[in-house]
Amino acid sequence: MRRDSRLSVALHALLHVAQAGLLTSEAMAAQSATNPVVIRRTMAGLRAAGIVRSEKGHGGGWSLARGLDQITLYDVYEALGEPTILAMSNRTESPGCIVEKAVNRALGGTFEALEALLVERLRSVTLAALAAEVGPHGEHRNHGRKKVEHA
Repeated sequence: MRRDSRLSVALHALLHVAQAGLLTSEAMAAQSATNPVVIRRTMAGLRAAGIVRSEKGHGGGWSLARGLDQITLYDVYEALGEPTILAMSNRTESPGCIVEKAVNRALGGTFEALEALLVERLRSVTLAALAAEVGPHGEHRNHGRKKVEHA
């Protein structure tokens, strides 16, 4: 099964943009080990959501449109079109089956609770909190000893 890493790629790119002030798609792609086209597609959604802005031409690139403390992980997730959080889902091939209904009821509540918890966490973490863990040149400040605080 293929995993969706767009949120991770977007957050990675945004933190690099925050450090540099202005970055090209090519520079972000090199830092994220991906293709510049992937970065441009990702950043286009973030631009539409007012998270980043772009400048064309020589000396152009992507920059933040808001401060890091004004952008939550949920804002980025939402700008990406709210990708599916869970790869698992209920079976719907036999809607009249009593067993399928019982299984779907049991799993459905669990899936909803998991998604609600994740969305709550995404809303409580800002890019400023992530940036606080990263030094001015990209080194990890806390060496894994401190977790991002949730509001």
